[in-house]
Amino acid sequence: MSRHGRHFLQIPGPSPVPESVLLATSRQVIDHRSPEFGELGLEVLAKIKTVFKTKNDVVIYPASGTGAWEAALSNVLSPGDKILTYETGHFASLWAKLARKIGVEPIIVGENWRAGVDPEVIERALRDDKSREIKAVCVVHNETSTGSTTVIKEVRDAIDAVGHPALLMVDSISGLCSADLRPDEWGIDVVIAGSQKGLMLPPGISFNAVGPRALKANETAGIRRSYWDWGEMIAANKSGYFPYTPATNLLFGLNKAVDLLLDEGLENVFARHKRFAEATRIAVQTWGLENLCTSPRHFSPVLTAVLMPDGHSADAFRKVVLENFNMSLGSGLSKVADKVFRIGHLGEINELALMGTLAGCEMGFELAHVPHQKGGVDAAMRFLTSSAA
Repeated sequence: MSRHGRHFLQIPGPSPVPESVLLATSRQVIDHRSPEFGELGLEVLAKIKTVFKTKNDVVIYPASGTGAWEAALSNVLSPGDKILTYETGHFASLWAKLARKIGVEPIIVGENWRAGVDPEVIERALRDDKSREIKAVCVVHNETSTGSTTVIKEVRDAIDAVGHPALLMVDSISGLCSADLRPDEWGIDVVIAGSQKGLMLPPGISFNAVGPRALKANETAGIRRSYWDWGEMIAANKSGYFPYTPATNLLFGLNKAVDLLLDEGLENVFARHKRFAEATRIAVQTWGLENLCTSPRHFSPVLTAVLMPDGHSADAFRKVVLENFNMSLGSGLSKVADKVFRIGHLGEINELALMGTLAGCEMGFELAHVPHQKGGVDAAMRFLTSSAA
C-alpha cells in the first residue's frame, strides 16, 4: 500500500528531528584531529552542560543509551558490588539485567509498572543496609515503557535521610530535555542520557554527566573498561577532542539542537511537554480508555501508555493505524506487550502535530473496532485552545 504525506513518528523515541538539525548533520565530514574540530568539540562540550543543568563533566559516547548504562556502572563499581534498583518498567529491568552481565549484583526492592519509584521503599532498604554494602541507587527518571516519571528529588532525599553513602545514578535517556532534571541541585552523581529523545537528534550518541562523588569512586572502580573509560575521555575533552573517532556529524547536529532548546528556554520546553501530555490524557479519558500510569504525580510529559480494552490487540490496532494513516505508535514492551500502545509527545512537536496524532488514534479505533467513546480529539482540542498562551 502506498503511503502519502508526512509519516507521523509518534513513538516515544527516536523522536522526529527538526529540519535545521538534519541540515546540520548533513555537513561534509571534517578531520576529527583538526583545529576546526577542536573548536566544535569545546563548543559542544560547554553547551551540553547547560541542558544537563550541571557544571560538571558530561562525557559523550558514540553509542546507544545501553552503552551509556554500561559506561556509568563500569566506571564507578567493582565486580560483586551491590546496587539498589526499583523496577518501574521494561528499561529499569534491562538496566538491572545489564548490571548482572558485567558482574554487579542488583537488588530489586520494588516493582510497579504503573507509577514511579516509591522513595519510602528506597529509604527502608538503605536503612537495613547496616554494613553499607550497597554502592549505588540506580533509578529510571522517565520510564518509556509505562509512561511514568519518578520524582528524583524524593529519591535523593530518601538516601540523605539515612545518611547512606551510595551514589545516585539516574537513567534520563528519555527524560532529558523533556522533563526537568537538576543533577547539581538534586545531588545526582551520574546521569545517563541519549540523543534520540528530547534532544531531537538521530540515534547514535549517548551521555554520562559525572559528578564529583562519581569521579572519586572512579579512582578505585575495579570493573575493567577501555572504550567506556571516563578518564581518557575527560582528559581528551579538555582540548575539545576525543580519544577515538567521535560521531562528528551528530556533534554538528547536537550543537544546533542545543541552540534550539536554549532559544525556546528549557522551562518553556518542559511546560510545552506537560501541556501536550495533559491534552493526550484528556483524550484518553474521553475515549473511555485507561492510562497505564495510575499515579497522577508520576504522569509522564514524554509519552502516554494506553491500555487496550480486554480482548483487543494493541499490535493489531497499531497496524491499522500505520497502514491507513501512515503513523507509527509505540508498542507495548515485555510484560505489557500487545496490551498497550504508546503515544509519544516529545521533542519536535506542536499543537497541530499532536492533534493529527490523536485524530489518527480515534480514526484507528473505529477501523479496528476498538470499543471507545467518541470525542477525545475534540476534548483535547478544547483544552489546547483554552490553555493557549
